[in-house]
Amino acid sequence: METFSPRVKPLAPDLQDTQPHRKGFMLTVSGVAALGGLLFGFDTAVISGAIPAITNYFKLNDYWLGWAVGAVLIGCAAGALLAGKLADRLGRRYMLLVCAFLFAASGIGAGLSNSLTVFILFRLLGGLGVGAAAMISPMYIAEIAPAAWRGRLVSLYQLAIVLGILGAYFSNYALEGTGTNSWRWMFASQAAPSVLFGVLLCFVPETPRWLAAKNRKAEALGVLTKMNGPKAAASLLQDIGKSFTGPEPGKGEIWKKGHRRALVTGILLAVFQQVTGINAIIYYAPVIFQQTGPGASPLLQTIAIGVVNVISTCVAIALVDRWGRRRLLVTGCFMMGLMLMAVGLCFRFGYFQHYWVLIFMLLYVAAFGCTLGAVVWVYLSEMFPNRIRGIAMSVATLALWLADFAVTYTFPVLTGKVGSSGTFFVYAAFCGIAFVYILRRVPETKGRSLEETENLFTR
Repeated sequence: METFSPRVKPLAPDLQDTQPHRKGFMLTVSGVAALGGLLFGFDTAVISGAIPAITNYFKLNDYWLGWAVGAVLIGCAAGALLAGKLADRLGRRYMLLVCAFLFAASGIGAGLSNSLTVFILFRLLGGLGVGAAAMISPMYIAEIAPAAWRGRLVSLYQLAIVLGILGAYFSNYALEGTGTNSWRWMFASQAAPSVLFGVLLCFVPETPRWLAAKNRKAEALGVLTKMNGPKAAASLLQDIGKSFTGPEPGKGEIWKKGHRRALVTGILLAVFQQVTGINAIIYYAPVIFQQTGPGASPLLQTIAIGVVNVISTCVAIALVDRWGRRRLLVTGCFMMGLMLMAVGLCFRFGYFQHYWVLIFMLLYVAAFGCTLGAVVWVYLSEMFPNRIRGIAMSVATLALWLADFAVTYTFPVLTGKVGSSGTFFVYAAFCGIAFVYILRRVPETKGRSLEETENLFTR
């Protein structure tokens, strides 16, 4: 069994004592970048409240419903694949502005659609923005944040995702009674936060590591100074410069022996985040609750999931730089698997009294939010070397979206074949596999600079 030392190199004085004005700048810039997650969460969750309406409007069977819900994820995969190179060439901030435009266009277009083809095309367009933002937002935060704060600040991205999901649930609940066209308003409503995101991005800087890569060292030093103080900034800029030595990486660079371990680990963590079932519950929660019989409104129970998701993500933000990434992931996989087994048994024996299914699902979502939900994004943003971070994150997030699509598309088909209980047992089995892999193969990265972290995966 491979083990890893928990020893962490002491942080520079400037990093240990972040001044109030630097902390305010750090939180503001990271918060704006994290808003990409808000739109990601809203765009992916808004479909949950619209499923009954679009099923009737477009006359969808199980297979076409899976495609209508999951089409956005194909766009996400394409967006993730393209965004790495574009973010390396044009900058992280510029690409986030493009994402804001795609979010707005997708929501308005889907809301105006009169045919399934047009609806799916606009969902694919939105997916391009979601997929790009999913890799660029956490990468932006990781490249600009001090090491001592990086886990918490990157976790703000996951907090923004779950706030977006919760916002979509509230929006769906509020718009449910507006008539037969309520689903159109559900999709179009995402234009407002998209415009806000685009405006705020105009007031944040580019990341110092991208600026250093483009030999704009004076600008990079200025941003590092605002984040870390002048003494630490000069030392960090020197380390960053060394990490970019060598020829510009080509397409095959990420698969070379020195980088292969980091890439494989990143891909598997991204896949584990999805195949453990979270988005099947996020997307299909109202449908699942309808199967449990009469009770509270399915959309109201879905809002409860969104609230727990937000609270648990706040817990992750508090713990990720204290407990460490690896401990949270291992604990989360165990708890998620346990809760999924409990939900599966409730469906297996038809036990739906006293809201036990809701309780177990809330505990599952809480475990996910505290662990895999936030921490996987932290790992992906910090584990790859500076020279290949853009390309490597593209590949890892591409794997994430393909896994998400597979789960989303197969959920209605799988429940039709093996029932809800069998489906939840499958997701529980993946939790067990993830538990074993993380325990054996994933090192701790807490408290290390990005340049130190890359050595954990390349040595």
